[in-house]
Amino acid sequence: MSFVLDTSVTMAWLFEDEATRQSEVVLDRLETDEALVPSLWTYEVGNVLVTAERRKRITEAQGRRFTELLESLPIRIADFHTLKLWGGAVIVARAHKLSVYDGAYLDLAMREGLSLATLDKDLKTAARKSGVDVL
Repeated sequence: MSFVLDTSVTMAWLFEDEATRQSEVVLDRLETDEALVPSLWTYEVGNVLVTAERRKRITEAQGRRFTELLESLPIRIADFHTLKLWGGAVIVARAHKLSVYDGAYLDLAMREGLSLATLDKDLKTAARKSGVDVL
């Protein structure tokens, strides 16, 4: 494992208008490194896909191809039992005025001593304040 991956970076791989140099560097990094995600990542990604399909931003086939791509990448879902939601993500969210979802990514990076790949401005700020490197 080399870094924690969040949904903002993940979805930038699908939507060209959201792609950044940073998101491309992170994708390239998966050629040699592994990403770790909290279990909520699967629900967040799925929700973005379904919403994009409903809004006709992508087709169902594009959504399926994207999930196939994600399944082929070295992305490991953290075991829910190793995460301490009430003592971790919630505390981090309160401390940095983040959503509990974003708190879960930061808490995971802090617990594992890993860098965090995010495009979210508030999450980047909170990570840096917490001593977590941001990719």
